[in-house]
Amino acid sequence: MVDPTKLYADIDPQAISQDGPGLDSGLRDKADLGEDSYRGSGRLAGRKALITGGDSGIGAATAIAFAREGADVALSYLPEEQSDADRIRGLIEDAGRTAVLLPGDLTDRAYCADIVTQTVEALGGLDILVCNGGKQQHVEKLEDLTVEQFEETFATNVDALFLTVKAALPHLPAGSSIIATSSIQAYQPSENLVDYASTKATINTFCKGLAQQLAPRGIRVNVVAPGPIWTPLQTAGGQPTEELPEFGEQTPLGRAGQPAELAPAYVFLASGESSYVIGETLHVNGGMPTP
Repeated sequence: MVDPTKLYADIDPQAISQDGPGLDSGLRDKADLGEDSYRGSGRLAGRKALITGGDSGIGAATAIAFAREGADVALSYLPEEQSDADRIRGLIEDAGRTAVLLPGDLTDRAYCADIVTQTVEALGGLDILVCNGGKQQHVEKLEDLTVEQFEETFATNVDALFLTVKAALPHLPAGSSIIATSSIQAYQPSENLVDYASTKATINTFCKGLAQQLAPRGIRVNVVAPGPIWTPLQTAGGQPTEELPEFGEQTPLGRAGQPAELAPAYVFLASGESSYVIGETLHVNGGMPTP
């Protein structure tokens, strides 16, 4: 028995900031990726997965869990995140699985197709696609939200989802699973995350429609919607630096979640255990109400 309100009491986010996309290795209070706790049971034995944003945070925790459940894993990430990706590769290989590293930028349309091709070639196929890579930058006033940031947020969070799924479909056999990452922001948008919240609502709608289209082909599409989760994204402009010490306190549990608490949701949706779960959004948000 574990009291969820008492978990991670030793993690006390401080008002720190990182340049660029942010690194797990750059966090003073390290996020829990499940590297010391996740125990697999063969639920994804023989599966072949591609995870965007797989170097850190939720994507990294999912990659570790997938590998320990028996899947080979390809990771997409920005080149600046190479050190984090190298660490996750080591953990995947420690689990006895194959790891493929695919550095690049999801705003590059050619890259979105190329990572699918490289995954299929390296792993011998593809049957789990996790579209998790994302961009989040807080802006206090709409007047200060540039057209460039607005377009880049949509290109990273929405366009890349469409392009990667489109490239993957010819390779996905019946029984495959597509999982996208939405957010509590799709339901309770913050005033300083207008562009980001809009992309997350779009992801929900896109996946619900796509799920109906692909269900007759035996391909399941679902979404995970995290609440406030402690990842490098938050320290790299995702939240105002001065607000980080209170990050997550608005949840009924009174704390931010950790990536390790998200990974089981992705495992469930990727595995055959969720064979009758299609077009759903699984909320992992510490109790924050959603419609």
